[in-house]
Amino acid sequence: MRAWQVTDSFGLDNLRLVDRPSLPLGPGEVRLRMAATSLNYRDLLMVRGQYDPRQPLPLIPCSDGAGTVVETGGGVTDLAIGDRVTPLFATRWLTTEPSRQTIRSTLGGPLDGTLCEEMVLPASALVKVPDHLTLDEAATLPCAALTAWSSLVTLGNLRAGQTVLLLGTGGVSIFALQFAKALGARVIITSSDDAKLERARALGADVTINYRSEPQWSKPVRAATDGEGVDLVVEVGGAGTFDESVKSTRVGGIVSLIGVLAGAQKDLRLLPIVMNQIRVQGVLVGSREGFEEMNHAITKHHLRPVVDRTLCFEEAPAAFTLLASQGHFGKLVVSHAC
Repeated sequence: MRAWQVTDSFGLDNLRLVDRPSLPLGPGEVRLRMAATSLNYRDLLMVRGQYDPRQPLPLIPCSDGAGTVVETGGGVTDLAIGDRVTPLFATRWLTTEPSRQTIRSTLGGPLDGTLCEEMVLPASALVKVPDHLTLDEAATLPCAALTAWSSLVTLGNLRAGQTVLLLGTGGVSIFALQFAKALGARVIITSSDDAKLERARALGADVTINYRSEPQWSKPVRAATDGEGVDLVVEVGGAGTFDESVKSTRVGGIVSLIGVLAGAQKDLRLLPIVMNQIRVQGVLVGSREGFEEMNHAITKHHLRPVVDRTLCFEEAPAAFTLLASQGHFGKLVVSHAC
């Protein structure tokens, strides 16, 4: 089977299309024919060697994907040939709290990922795709969608009438916009691109802020909430945006800390967090249990992922270059079918 692989040194220039032997199928396992892969910023950092410089190579990158069951091993009863499924990001994180073992079972590092024609995984690590979604759309769910769901619902306990702040218009933020509106929340979203803000308004965003023209964007956030601040921030920027996120949060509110798009290290001002009893919650995607709950909501509200662009399997390096430019709105998908 063909796979994109970082072979002996990190870097996009070292991403190669290679032939790999098919893996044997053991008891309780399922063989998938992969149909699509979607990209996350973590995948780019992994290929560059910036996420985990000690990651053993070779590595098949990417954590998100979707495919069709083509073979089942002994003892598999809940999946059948022809089922459309998505793998879990953390293949052993099934319920409740994560453990050291479960968070080391992640695809795209340390385990081989989804940017390949075929995968063999435990049946327990697979979740059926909502019927109304294409496999290209379903490929966006395991990381970006579930991270947004965990931030708002599993860990954030978001309720109708509350207000959330979303940073940027990448995959997690756009999924969070869709989920928040489905749950009856009010949404404030930022971007440096007015055209993207217009698209966000079309998806239901209530307040939009251009952070280029408003570098202290916590001020218009406060103004839009009668000076109180938002109930929850989905913080994808990291160190470079964290202070403004804290300033945007109400007393007793939550900052769901997800990404490092604006940097991973900076002096931290603890006093505003303590004095305003703000909860900073790290979010590492989520469990199978959360994934299934999210899929029920996606089905109930007939939500569709926002896919900015779909590229062919042979164009995977170009997809990473597009991701690095941060010019996309929603998700970038690599289709294995074209």
